Amino acid sequence: MTITLDDDTALWARIEAARADTSLSRFVGGLLREQMQRRSRYEEARRAFMEYRPSSSLSGGAPYPSRDEIHER
Repeated sequence: MTITLDDDTALWARIEAARADTSLSRFVGGLLREQMQRRSRYEEARRAFMEYRPSSSLSGGAPYPSRDEIHER
């Protein structure tokens, strides 16, 4: 696989890989893996949130008042 980076990004990546005492290839692979896992966790959390249904209603089981009852004058 070949990737193309601008000069500043390539320099930063080489320095960070050296600081982590790893190859540039492993460093970039680790960054991509972290991004993939982060997105996967986000999607799982979003899906769980969208599927969540409260077990009880805010009214405590009583029917909600009608619009006319609320706006009765």
